[in-house]
Amino acid sequence: MSTTPTLLEVEEVGAAAGGPPTSTQRILTRLVHDKAAVLCLAFLLIVVLMAAFAPLITKLSGWGPYEFDSSAINSALGGVPNGSLGGISGEHWFGVEPQNGRDLFARIVYGARVSITIAISATVLTGILGVVLGMLAGFYRGWVDQLISRVMDFLMAFPALIFMIAILSSLPAGNRPVLLVVVISAFGWPYLARVIRGQTMTLANREFVEAARASGAKNLALVFREILPNLRSSIIVMSTLAVPGYIGTEAGLSFLGVGVTPPTASWGQMISSSVSWYSVDPMFFAIPGAFLFLTVLSLTVLGDKIRSVIDAGEAA
Repeated sequence: MSTTPTLLEVEEVGAAAGGPPTSTQRILTRLVHDKAAVLCLAFLLIVVLMAAFAPLITKLSGWGPYEFDSSAINSALGGVPNGSLGGISGEHWFGVEPQNGRDLFARIVYGARVSITIAISATVLTGILGVVLGMLAGFYRGWVDQLISRVMDFLMAFPALIFMIAILSSLPAGNRPVLLVVVISAFGWPYLARVIRGQTMTLANREFVEAARASGAKNLALVFREILPNLRSSIIVMSTLAVPGYIGTEAGLSFLGVGVTPPTASWGQMISSSVSWYSVDPMFFAIPGAFLFLTVLSLTVLGDKIRSVIDAGEAA
């Protein structure tokens, strides 16, 4: 018979020693004991560290994202990388881009910085708009709810990707990452706001809110001090699941030529550039494609795991 303590026993011991575990502690405890979640967290940690320390990492590799190495490509063959697997070598760890010889490793590292920054920024802005407007609509109801709900319906009626392409195509190049964050958030917040609105309507009639109102608490205090803390689980889950979607959206827009513009590195832009080189240099597509796929997959799996833990905690 196994003597290894179960996860429930571990939580019970922790509760006896220092009080019941918080929701954050419970989520972390469950995730640490889930192999798939640990693998996803490990990969995401690597990507985040790459993005955070991109300048230092590229110094160690010896090549920046905008440096050209003409000796790494064969001009006689139209710029095909020298060597096998797209020019992978001790000098160029992931090979080089065809035709110009830019280091793929450096481009991947800086592309991670762009993709993660845009996705997280869009998630934060979407979260602020969605949570605040959703709570106001669900709590005040009446004309406030009607106004916010009609705006949500208006934005959700549009085919978002098509209108993102149209809007970004009509705007000057400017600071593309900022424009991407604004446009993605403008079409993304209604989905979160609709969920928050429904949950706020339910919470607004609960006993603890009525007790706070009877004690003299003002409406804004009721919204942000009583209702908002009880929406934390939903906000965490939806934000976690939003990040991979926004990474994919940024990559798709860059692939279509309306996202991040050259020479700024972006995974979607790299995949777009690799279209004409599939047959002669498949690694040019495979490497950024693999990083994009694994990042989105890891975030999606992690979001599902967090949602399962939260649902299990609420059911208990």
